[in-house]
Amino acid sequence: MTGIAIPELSLVALVGVSGSGKSTFAAQHFGRFEVVSSDFCRGLVADDENDQTVSAAAFDVLHYIAGKRLEGGRLTVVDATNVQRDARRQLLDLARAHDVLPVAIVLDVPESVCLERNRNRPDRDFGPHVVRRQRDQLRRSLKGLAKEGFRQVHVLRSIDEIEAVTITRERLYNDRRDEHGPFDVIGDVHGCRSELVSLLERLGYVVTDDDAVHPEGRRVIFLGDLVDRGPDSPGVLRLAMGMTATGHALAVPGNHEHKLIRALDGKQVKIGHGLAETLAQLERQPPEFTVAVREWCRGLVSHLVLDDGKLVVAHAGLKEAYHGRASGRVRSFALYGDTTGETDEFGLPVRYPWANDYRGRAMVLYGHTPTPEPEWVNNTMCLDTGCVFGGHLTALRYPEREVVQVPAERVWYEPVKPLVPSAPVCGGDELDLTDVLGKRVVETAHHGRVTVRAENAAGALEVMSRFALHPRWLPYLPPTMAPVATSPLPDLLEHPAEAFAAFAADGVGEVVCEEKHMGSRAVLLVCRDAETAARRFGAPAGETGAVYTRTGRSFFPPALTEQLLGDVRAAVSAAGLWDEPATGWLLLDAELLPWSVKAGPLLRDQYAAVGAAARSALPAAVTALSAAAARGLDVAALLDRTRSRAVNADAFAAAYRRYVWPVDGLDGVQVAPFQLLATEGATYHDRPHAWHLELADRLVAADPVRFRPTRRLRVSTSSPESVAAGVEWWASLTGDGGEGMVVKPAAGLVRGRKGLVQPGLKVRGREYLRLIYGPDYTEPANLARLKDRGLGHKRSLALREYALGLEALERLARSEPLWRVHEPVFAVLALESEPVDPRL
Repeated sequence: MTGIAIPELSLVALVGVSGSGKSTFAAQHFGRFEVVSSDFCRGLVADDENDQTVSAAAFDVLHYIAGKRLEGGRLTVVDATNVQRDARRQLLDLARAHDVLPVAIVLDVPESVCLERNRNRPDRDFGPHVVRRQRDQLRRSLKGLAKEGFRQVHVLRSIDEIEAVTITRERLYNDRRDEHGPFDVIGDVHGCRSELVSLLERLGYVVTDDDAVHPEGRRVIFLGDLVDRGPDSPGVLRLAMGMTATGHALAVPGNHEHKLIRALDGKQVKIGHGLAETLAQLERQPPEFTVAVREWCRGLVSHLVLDDGKLVVAHAGLKEAYHGRASGRVRSFALYGDTTGETDEFGLPVRYPWANDYRGRAMVLYGHTPTPEPEWVNNTMCLDTGCVFGGHLTALRYPEREVVQVPAERVWYEPVKPLVPSAPVCGGDELDLTDVLGKRVVETAHHGRVTVRAENAAGALEVMSRFALHPRWLPYLPPTMAPVATSPLPDLLEHPAEAFAAFAADGVGEVVCEEKHMGSRAVLLVCRDAETAARRFGAPAGETGAVYTRTGRSFFPPALTEQLLGDVRAAVSAAGLWDEPATGWLLLDAELLPWSVKAGPLLRDQYAAVGAAARSALPAAVTALSAAAARGLDVAALLDRTRSRAVNADAFAAAYRRYVWPVDGLDGVQVAPFQLLATEGATYHDRPHAWHLELADRLVAADPVRFRPTRRLRVSTSSPESVAAGVEWWASLTGDGGEGMVVKPAAGLVRGRKGLVQPGLKVRGREYLRLIYGPDYTEPANLARLKDRGLGHKRSLALREYALGLEALERLARSEPLWRVHEPVFAVLALESEPVDPRL
């Protein structure tokens, strides 16, 4: 039995004359969708798999399909004769374009067998001369397939060999996705063994002459450029080679290792940039060590993809399209990066700042271009901090994202170019229009893929660009909240019994009822000081946070915002909330009162105008109708209806007046916090709501003037007595003119039998709903009509926005780049333009 091992990501070209059994072979060894057949593409184009007149169009289709599969990282098998050099050239070009390895599997079947098979197929009406011509082309091609560019060539020369062959798939050498760390990724060492030992010891490794072991099983990843310029390149190599041999380290090559191999192979290279020192140092080593160095360096893979694709390491970095690919240009990019083709004033190539444009999901760690300090740029970090030039040797702990450094013992090599930060070509952490335009699909950890339609994205873009704060201050937008199911009670639209029953049906045994404040939903991003705001959020001078609405608009002008943030900051300090999570900033979900602070124009122009008009006209109408009734006219029904409407108008005015009280600047403004959303490195949606409310109580205690408490009641959904107490509490809240309450799972984030459970259900009071549905909504005919309301879309929207909000918070806590945090935030705003009854 013959075994053929092919890379699991490759372009496989089946080569053989008509009748050699390529389609049968493909069906036996590859998946249905992995095979792209020229015959099938002819059928797609002309409804006839044997119509040779459409071959050009058919191969256009074939190459397009194959290209899309390779673009998606999928093995692709091309089932065509491929006996002509030009046909194979097009496939090789396709493989190069997608940076995959091309493989040729040749079915070299005897001519007589092919002729016999074609005679037995009625759809093959061409003569034997076609087979003979194809076979002649095949014979002339066999010896040159490898030279054409195929990385593997497998020739099966008999029917028995074809029938006995097995196909196995091998991972690419760069595919280490099953390795999950933890890792300590070390930047360019350049022969500085003493600093390397110091760094390893600081990281917790026990170092010997040729190995280093971490007691907790951590492993090192060397980012290349271990050699040249420094005092002890052989010592660095001996330690790195020993650690990789024992499995205590992984390594990728740098451009200096690549040049060293060529020099050791006797090839003509320019002896510069410290290579002469390394060669001289190696001459003092045993010859067998130099041989081992050459073989070890030659065996290093250009880049590694680790931890389920979450981490990519390469000496000079790697753009996303090259992750997990194998080609000459991928290796060149990994070793040297990308250049603009220009040279700077020091004679060095100007490197294109690929990290500024990076939008990949994997963290990319690299070195190559020394920088004074490591900094995150779009989820990438350069760890070459110029140790050999007198800077530092730097490591990043993964997944902790902690930078660990040791200083250079001295300047070992004078740099040609001063070690100063290079000015970015474009803002490394800024947003791009393409990040939000068009149809988007956002991956969330808690609710899968959430789709944003192009038209919704366009509407959100207008709001965000015209009215919202700078995206640095918008790491989260609150989700919409689903209302409770419609109540069957005759005079009510909403009632808490439905909320308790809904959560009980989802398996939620304990819920928390929180009063709804008569204010506006607000998010407060508060930094401990200006330095934190500038360092963490890139804030300009004078900005230490934000206080914004559900659509990302600031509640107040800058001066008042900073004044309010100062009050909140003082309360946070007094409550000790900076120290417990060890953070320099925090994000709060809250209500800001009164509602009139944000909705003053709405109250004046809509609610008050309606109330004033009704309360002016309806009493006069009642007087006129009463006089008509006294004269004996039959207006009793109209009079009763008008009297009822007058009462409703008074109730409507009373409802909106509760949301207005006088404020002067910030005097009279209150904040009612109810959830701590995130701090540095942490989110809190997995904490019970009682924990969040206790933190809020500490803020209220620290400043009872600025902060308002949130009353709450815990209810057991399985206890009739507890449920009855919850209903009674809601009745007392709404009976006193309150807005109502929100019922939430006590545990916080909960997954039920059908997936994510609603984070909360709002149960609004009968009188508050007059503001939503109009003064006369309680009239029996109106209420009966309103009870026929569909809630499915609103509930779906609430869950999707909730999941997007959690995704944004988790990305923020992981210190992901701004565009990644902004992606789900923008999606929440976009979903708000979906066609849903706004009264829900």
